[in-house]
Amino acid sequence: MYDYFKGLITNITPNNISLEINNIGYLIKHTRPFLCKIGEVKTIYVYFHIKEDIQELYGFETIEERFLFLKLLTVNGIGPKLALTIIASNSTSEVQNAIISQNHLFFQRCPGIGLKVSQQIILDLAGKLINSNISTKLSNIKEALVNLGYKNDEIKRIQPLLEANEILALDELLKFALKELRRP
Repeated sequence: MYDYFKGLITNITPNNISLEINNIGYLIKHTRPFLCKIGEVKTIYVYFHIKEDIQELYGFETIEERFLFLKLLTVNGIGPKLALTIIASNSTSEVQNAIISQNHLFFQRCPGIGLKVSQQIILDLAGKLINSNISTKLSNIKEALVNLGYKNDEIKRIQPLLEANEILALDELLKFALKELRRP
């Protein structure tokens, strides 16, 4: 399976980007094509969706977005287009917060989602979303901190604080970690 593509953005539409890699252009349904610029070399995390009559690439700005997309696909009544709409309309932390707080109205704001589907999202993903992603998130944070020159002892000192704030998005958690590491 594909993990990510790195290439030159050659075209942007409201829902897609074209990414050229070795003289081959890939049409990718993207969560936020407006963040891309023609002529920019960019890494896009991808999911390759295959059905009888369809083969589509879905692209994401971050690994966390793709993780959330894959979790949403496990919910009965959610297909790739609807999952992409949820992620494109909201940040990953907003979606996670809505699931944790069981906010049905949050999901009903997305086109195509009614009460039953919003309840199904919360029922299926409550407790599964963050716990399964936290070890990856924490290991990414630890790796980043080591690369920045912090020692393992320093990182272990703040680990309970990181785990307590696991709901934060990856970039927010890294900022939090750096702030805590500066404290004596």
